[in-house]
Formats: sequence, C-alpha cells, structure tokens
Amino acid sequence: MAELDTQTLPVLPLPNGVVLPGSVVTLALDGPEAKAAVAAALGGDSLVLLVPNIDGRYARVGVVAMVEQAGELPNGITGVVLRGMHRALVGAGVNGSDGLRVQADPIPDPTEASPRAQELSRELRGVLTVLGERRRSRRLPELLRTVNEPGALADGFGSWSDLPADKKVQLLETTDVEERVQRAITWARDMLAEHELNERIRTEVADGMESTQREFLLRRQLDAIRKELGETGDDEDAVENYRTKIAASHMPDDVRAAAIREVDKLERTSEQSPEHGWIRTWLDWMTDLPWGVRTDERDDVVEARSILDADHTGLEEPKDRIVEYLAVRALKQRRDESRKATDESGPTEGDTPEAGEEPVADVKQPYERGNGVILALVGPPGVGKTSLGESIARALHRNFVRVSLGGVRDEAEIRGHRRTYVGALPGRIVRAIKESGSMNPVVLLDEVDKMGADYRGDPSSALLEVLDPAQNQTFRDHYLEVDLDLSDVLFLATANVADTIPGPLLDRMEVVRLDGYTEEEKVAIARDHLWARQVERNGLEPADVSADDVTLRKVVTEYTREAGVRGLERTLGKLLRKFAAEVAKGTVVPPVALGVDDVRTYLGRPRFFDEPAERTSVPGVATGLAVTGVGGDVLFVEATSMEGEAGLTLTGQVGDVMKESAQIALSFVRSHAAELGLDPVEIAKKRFHVHVPAGAIPKDGPSAGVTLTTALVSLLTGRPVRSDVAMTGEVTLQGKVLPIGGLKQKVLAAERMGITTVIFPKRNEPDLDDVPEAVRERMTFHALADVREVLEIALAPAPAGAGAVEPEVAAA
Repeated sequence: MAELDTQTLPVLPLPNGVVLPGSVVTLALDGPEAKAAVAAALGGDSLVLLVPNIDGRYARVGVVAMVEQAGELPNGITGVVLRGMHRALVGAGVNGSDGLRVQADPIPDPTEASPRAQELSRELRGVLTVLGERRRSRRLPELLRTVNEPGALADGFGSWSDLPADKKVQLLETTDVEERVQRAITWARDMLAEHELNERIRTEVADGMESTQREFLLRRQLDAIRKELGETGDDEDAVENYRTKIAASHMPDDVRAAAIREVDKLERTSEQSPEHGWIRTWLDWMTDLPWGVRTDERDDVVEARSILDADHTGLEEPKDRIVEYLAVRALKQRRDESRKATDESGPTEGDTPEAGEEPVADVKQPYERGNGVILALVGPPGVGKTSLGESIARALHRNFVRVSLGGVRDEAEIRGHRRTYVGALPGRIVRAIKESGSMNPVVLLDEVDKMGADYRGDPSSALLEVLDPAQNQTFRDHYLEVDLDLSDVLFLATANVADTIPGPLLDRMEVVRLDGYTEEEKVAIARDHLWARQVERNGLEPADVSADDVTLRKVVTEYTREAGVRGLERTLGKLLRKFAAEVAKGTVVPPVALGVDDVRTYLGRPRFFDEPAERTSVPGVATGLAVTGVGGDVLFVEATSMEGEAGLTLTGQVGDVMKESAQIALSFVRSHAAELGLDPVEIAKKRFHVHVPAGAIPKDGPSAGVTLTTALVSLLTGRPVRSDVAMTGEVTLQGKVLPIGGLKQKVLAAERMGITTVIFPKRNEPDLDDVPEAVRERMTFHALADVREVLEIALAPAPAGAGAVEPEVAAA
C-alpha cells in the first residue's frame, strides 16, 4: 500500500455504531454537525473521518471514509452512503469556516502479511466458513471469496457480525494485524459455540415437545381404538382396580370416603400430570395397609409363660409383667363378650314398660378399646431387650415389627412428610403397620433413649400421641391425612438408660428394668442358647463338640465381665472358631468334650482376675459401686495426702456432684477427727488428693459419698479397707447415709467382681428384694444409716505400729 499523508478532515461522530475499513454503510444525518461535516467533505475531496463515540468516549482511532452518495431517505431525513477506506489516528482539532476538522494520521495495513498473520488468517477463514454454514449466511461466504488480506478479513468479520459496540471499537483500535486477527478468531469461536449451544437447546426442546405431542396423540388414538373394540385403557383399569380394592378392604367409613375422593380425582387427572403419580402412590399405600386385619391372640397364660421361659433364661420381672398383661386382657375380653351377648339378647320381662309409661332410651356403655399398656424395657446392652420383644409377640400370637429410633432427629420420621413434598412417604409407624400385615402387631420402638432433636423437630414429642392410649385411636399421619386406629397395637420400647428419655414420654410408659444376669443365669444361657447357635455358625455339628457347666463357668468368670451376654457369645464364638480350625487342619478329631484346660489353650490367659484384693491392699483405697449405661460397675477410690497448703484435689474426670461429695467427705472427716481418732492439727496441715481410676470415663453422682469418706479415713488411720467389701450411698455433713438408685445392678456388678459383702443405705433395704435369691444367699449385706457404722465394718483392724492417733493426743 502506498504511503499516505496526514490530512485535516471534517469529523463525523458515530454515537450508535462503529464503521470498519472496507465496509459500505448508509447513515442518517439527523444533526447539524453531521450535515456540516458531510457538506464540507462534498465541497472538497469527499473524505470524512468517522470517529465512534461509545458511552461518552471517543475512540483513539477513526476510519477515513469516502462519501459516495448523499440525498434524502424515504422518511425525509438526509442520508449518506459512506465507504470505509483505512484507519487513521485522531489528532489535534482545528476550527474552520465549515466546522470542526481534525488531523488524521493514516494507519495502513502492511502490503505483505507476515507468515504468522497468514497462518492466523487461514484459521480465521476456517472458523468463519463453519460459522457461515451453521448460520446459513449469504454475506459471509461472499466475504471469504473477495477478501484475501488478513487484516481486511478480520475487519470484514467485525462488520458482518453482531458484536457489541465496545468489541468493535477494540477491533478498530487494534492496529497490529496479527493481534487483530487473533481477536477475531477468539470472538468467532465464541459465536460458534454459542450458536451450537442454542441450536442444541432448541433441538432438545423441539424433540421433547414433538415426543410429548406424539405420545398424546397416540394415546388418544389408542383410547379411541379400544373404545371401538369395547376394551378399557390402562388408566381405566387402574381406577377400577383401586375401586375394587377399596370395596374389598375393611376401611372405616371416613377413610373409605377419602380414598374414593382420591380415586375420582385420579380418573379426572391426565397421566402427563405429576399429580397423577402422587395420587397413585397415596392410593397404593392406602390399599396396602391391613385395614381390619387382626391376628387371633393367644389367651392361654400357661402356654405364654412356657414360651417366654423357653426363649429366655431369667428376666422373671418382665415375664411376670407380660403374663399379667395377657391375663388382664383375656379377662376383659371375656367380660366384653358377655356384656355384648346380654345387650343383643334384648330386654327381660321385667324391663317391659307398663301402659302409659314413656319408653326409656337404651344407652349402651362403650366397650373399652385396648388397655393402654406401653412397656419400656430398660437395661444395659446385651441383656435381651430386643429378643424379649420377639418372644412377647410369639407368646401373644401376634405379628412382630421393629422400629429403630436410634439417631432419629426428624419429627417427620414418626408422622411422615406432607404430600406436597417431592418423594414424600408415611412415617415409620405407618410403615411398621404395613410391614406387620395386621392392625394389632407388637411394635418394638428400639433405642428410644437415643433420639435427638434439631431444627426439623423433636421426634420424641411426635411419639407422645402414638403412645397415649387416649389419643392413638385417631393417630393422623401427615402423609395419609386420615385417622389410623393404633389402640390395638402393643408398643414396647427399649432403652439403655431412662435418664435421657424425655419426661412426658417416660410418663406414658411403664418401666420394666432388666438389670443383668447372675453367674448361674449366664452359664444356663450359654448352655441352653448360645452354645448351639455358635456351633452351627462355625460349621460344626452338635455331636462334634460339647462343654460342661464347669468349662462354661470358667469362660463366664475369667473371660467376660458384663451385665448382658453379648460379649459371652462372642467369646464362645472365638473358642469354637479356634476348635474348628484345629478340626479343619486334622489335628483334632471330633467328637471332643472341651474342658477347663482347653479354654486356656484356645482363648489364652484370663482377661479378668480378683482385682479388689490387689487394689485395696494398702490404706487409702476403697471399693465403690456405680451404675453406667452398660449396667452396674465397680469403681475404686484412691486417696493420698502430702504436706502443703490445705485443700483437696480431685482427678479422674469426675462431675460436679461427685466433687461436692468429696468435699463433704473431707469436711466430715475434719469436723469429726477427734471422734475418729485423728489429730485435727495434723489434718489441717495436709493437702489431700483423691483419684478415681479409669480417667477416660466420665463419672458423676452422689452415691460415692461413703466410698470417699472410707478412703480418707483409711488413709489417715492406716487401716486398709477389706478387699471383700464394696459400698454405695450418699453421705451428709452429719454422717448420715442417704438412699441411692440402681441397687440391684450394683449388687450384680459386685458379685461379678467376686465381692462377698455389700454395704448400702438403710432406706434401700426394701430394694434388696429385687436381687435374685441365689445372689442374696451367697453374699452378705449391711443396711446402715450412719457412716460411722460403715467404717466399723469396712476397715480392717489397724496393724501394729500403724499411724492411728491415740484418743488423748487427738483431744489435745
């Protein structure tokens, strides 16, 4: 391209667009400045400088254009045809007689394009070729045929495209050809990608609409054909099927009316409507529920007790309570049947009204529905709470279903979700009724003490209606929205501890405690139930291996120490797995009777031994009793003293209540030092440290008061605590021993530990009746009211030369 000189040209601002070199445009001149600029150009060499004005900013680079034609447009406005020639840098302005002129420094494209520019030009040409085919443009192929220079091709793309004005300004101000072509390639690719996306969306929408319309037309044609043939469609079949199921069911009248309304709505609803599926799901649930279906209960009390005894060893209290429930229910049913028969027989002769008397209306007494018994089986893990629920259902000849509530935090899990939610379902109670197949099953609410609560609601509050006999006759699930009679359902609940069950919920339940098994009961359970089950699970035959009670007792006492039998079953499984491995290797040939020595061979050294004798061999250590979530437990309290500032340090992760008990114990010892044979002055100089081992386990409660007092007195007197003695009880500042809870569990824990003497509060003496008689015969019990009596029994005689203080010295 020939060298161009700087020119002074009239300026034509472009407020609404951008003109690029090589393009021909028609502009309307609607202002005096524009008309003056065109007139000045026509009066000279017909050149004018076009400068875009976007958002109040003039571009740095303009386009020198030639005015090819000027005249009046059809709408009466003056117009002009301009052809863009080349770029020019906008310079200084000069006011002339014919208007504003500016210096225009030409910026021509190079005559020879660089290899890089040619390569980019070929790439741009390829992208524009595809874009022209996709958009079916006629101008773009013509541009590709007539333009060869890279810069002119990029300018032609800018003029053809619908790029925003700011991007066209960027293209105009890009004087470097390679950079300009690169920008054009990027924007052309974006336009191609956007076009392909829009086409894909348009195609998918069109295909979906065509498919829906086609399906609709085909279904209408199919319905018309079936109507001509006298057949019915699938939807009509479904409606008639629902009507048949509803008619055959024993739904209450109000429930049946609600179901029929939904069937009528289903008949009017199109299959394409989402509501069609929601209605069918609701009707499926309604027709699947066992309306009016009840199992015949067993009212033979003796047979029911024999079933409970066959399934479980021990657990006398819950068994007695179930038998009582069955007996009361049987008597009430007989009474109701007798009353009903009397009502149906009509009035007797003496009941006929005389002439002239007004007949008295017959007011029938309502028959009672259910007796409202809701049992809560509370006890440590592994004592058989869940399996006892299954046995209760078998004894009553009812269906059994288990509902696990551990970790449930959503109230909708109990009552269900409302039908307005996507994927809504009934709650667990309705699902349990459907699963059981009858309206009078035994429903076991497992782990009710482990329910939570959060922003979604409190499931324990939703259970209040379920477990209230006065309300559950009209239980309403949020999904079904009809009354469901739960009065014939026997609800059983299980929990490890009753303390975490909300008060209103616990008030609706009758607590039956399963405190654990004695040593004899564990041996019997292992012999009668666990051994045969583990033999089968480990691939052995009953004739291959056996074990007598002595062998089983060794496993119970030396390899397990728990309230239940879950760990015992695992230990027996381990024993039989080891034996099965020996049989598989051929080193042992069955049948074999395992003995005490074989237990040590297969299970290794004993895991438990006589710990109290070792721990309490020195003064300052006492044995206490506690209740935890896994049953009763034995804990040791250690006390020591040192010279220093008077005070008390407590360790072992003890709670606030236990800390207060320790402070009370120390205060009692200090205030009654002379009475206990101690020197008050020496005690005042000492700092005491009380530690409860197993520091990783939290401990709390007031029942360790006597144990703490005994440990401190043992330390100060030098008299060790008897190793066969364990104690429990709250202590006061006057030395009174107050009652505690969980005596049975504590006694069973002491017996498992090999302790033979238990000291407990005098006011807990009636609770001793709950302890199994076999345990009471083997152990010695002391019901005491004062801590001084506890010290007389618990402390061993002082050894010669011990640190006990003479009374006269203490008095001084």
